Formats: sequence, C-alpha cells, structure tokens
Amino acid sequence: MAARIAYRRIYEEASPQDGRRVLVDRVWPRGMKKEDAHLDEWLRDVAPSTGLRRWYGHEPSRFPEFRRRYLAELRDAGHREAAGHLRDLAAHDKVTLLTATKDADHSQAAVLAAWLAGAGRSAADAPGE
Repeated sequence: MAARIAYRRIYEEASPQDGRRVLVDRVWPRGMKKEDAHLDEWLRDVAPSTGLRRWYGHEPSRFPEFRRRYLAELRDAGHREAAGHLRDLAAHDKVTLLTATKDADHSQAAVLAAWLAGAGRSAADAPGE
C-alpha cells in the first residue's frame, strides 16, 4: 500500500497522479481558495488536536515526540472515525495527503502516510514509538 500513499504541500500544483486529494489540517490553509485546492475531502478530525499542534510548533527537534503523541491521539474517540475513514480510502485508491505546513516531512501528513503504509490497519492499532 505504500506506493499508493503520498503527502505534500497543498500549495503545490495538483496532478492526475495524486489520486484522492485529502487535506489533513485542522485549519484551512492561508491564502488558498477552496476552488484552487482541488480537494476530494477535508478531514479536519484526523488532524492533531489544537493543543498538540501548538505545543509542536513545527519545531523539527520535537518531531519524534509529536509523532508519538499524535499516533496516540489517533486512537482516541475524537480521531478514531476520521482515521478509519482515511484508512478505508487508502485501501481502495491512491491517496495524497495534503498539508499547508512548510516542512511536509515533519508534519502530521508524513506521520499519517507512514501509519497508513505500515500498521494503519485499524485506528486502534496505531503504532507508538
């Protein structure tokens, strides 16, 4: 399934190779018009909690701990349904996870892509570190 899951910044031009385009940010990307996003879905509820997002602050040195905390959040009731829906999408189609963060490699999109490619079989099985 790994080849079927990609992630990148929403500001990059859409491509036919993207498959289903899913925004995984809780907040709408600054300066992006909805019609220019070419989204299939916006899954706010799969994004990290506001508290976790603020704590992380996109500080790369905090990424391992962010990843651990975020994977734990995917197991909670507030995230479980959205995570399961995302898992189902990825099981049937190529999916590109989109984020507005400048460093996509240190974002929730990267964590979700690895989770879906690996142990993302169920939200309850989200791996820890």
